[in-house]
Amino acid sequence: MQYSKYMKWFAVAATIGMLLILLGGALVTKTDSGMGCGRNWPDCNGSLIPKDITTEVLIEFSHRVITGAVSLFILVLTVWAWRALGHIREVKFLSAMALFFLVAQALIGAAQVLWGQGNFILALHFGISLISFAAVLLLTLIIFEVDQKFDADKVKIGRTLKRHTIGVTLYSYLVVYTGALVRHTKASLVCLDWPFCNNTEIGLPTNFYEWVQMGHRFAAGLIFVWILIIAIHAIKHYKEQRVLYWGWVIALIIVTLQVLAGMAVVLSRLDITLALLHSLLITLLFGLLCYMILLLSRSHENEKGD
Repeated sequence: MQYSKYMKWFAVAATIGMLLILLGGALVTKTDSGMGCGRNWPDCNGSLIPKDITTEVLIEFSHRVITGAVSLFILVLTVWAWRALGHIREVKFLSAMALFFLVAQALIGAAQVLWGQGNFILALHFGISLISFAAVLLLTLIIFEVDQKFDADKVKIGRTLKRHTIGVTLYSYLVVYTGALVRHTKASLVCLDWPFCNNTEIGLPTNFYEWVQMGHRFAAGLIFVWILIIAIHAIKHYKEQRVLYWGWVIALIIVTLQVLAGMAVVLSRLDITLALLHSLLITLLFGLLCYMILLLSRSHENEKGD
């Protein structure tokens, strides 16, 4: 069944919009622009449209405007998809997830502006937005009938790959959280060398900030190794199922670029372009891993049908 081209374009716009929300939030954090509008929400420094425009005000206010506009897009998309594609069992769940976590991230952002929050709570903000992005992305893939185009509706996944897929997807969320914690605790440049905190005196971290930074590096290194193992397994055993074969090959490419971008961020002393690329890559990786989870559902249905 070919779905409306207008729905497809709307889904693409909503997905790009969610990506802009994620990158905009990362930019707010990386530039310390979170208080650009003062302790005011939803207004900015006491007015609906800010009068004195500084860099911090522009970044924070633009992020709020984009979030509000994209929220309307996602509301329309989820209602539209629910009515048109409700017969596809994942659609209603994904629609609810997209809306719920979009609202949740907006409320956490508002609470931070109005009352302030601890770093460990703030670190959840990016991850919550990430879930909403993944839900919108999967809705978009369903609308574009990606399953049929890549024979994903015929996929069959073995027990080993199932365990790895679930495990690495859950673990990737922990990696995201540790990365956000690095930013919110301002531990990004506490270790100026790479891969160790100090390449001339290798040892355990000596303070909380070094533990946060090196903990994230260790977590990122582990997910790289884990996805490498999964990709090798997929290449060996799933050559005939191209959605799995290429899915895990692409995941390996993205996680490799993610590690290299993380290194470049440190060595460039927080170049903003590289930092945003770092955020973009983990967003794409998480979205891909969530699609792999969706394929587990497809595989389960195929096994029941045999």
